[in-house]
Amino acid sequence: MAYKNPKDLLVDATKYPAAIEAKLPAGAPKISTMLLDAAGMIPAEIPDFPMEIPALPAPPEIPAFELPGGAGLKSYVSGVEVTPIPKTAGVTPIEQAYTQPIEGVIGTVISRRGM
Repeated sequence: MAYKNPKDLLVDATKYPAAIEAKLPAGAPKISTMLLDAAGMIPAEIPDFPMEIPALPAPPEIPAFELPGGAGLKSYVSGVEVTPIPKTAGVTPIEQAYTQPIEGVIGTVISRRGM
């Protein structure tokens, strides 16, 4: 089916992100619903394309995959132990780490001009 109307093209283009979303677990963000919402906001008075656009190809077959960390989406880090650094003698740990001047961060340019 060729397309003359931009709204029809946008609605049909939602099949590509929908193919990816079908493989994601529940709770994953849905781009296809955002595209359908955008297509619904297009005014009816929008002019058609000046020429017909050929039909979109079928979405590719996406193999099954597993997300890292198991089947569900996680919003936290696991397996990490955090230990506080004790404050010593009124000096913060960052000030304590840099007790010597830092040299060589910006390269030193030696010029023999004028000698």
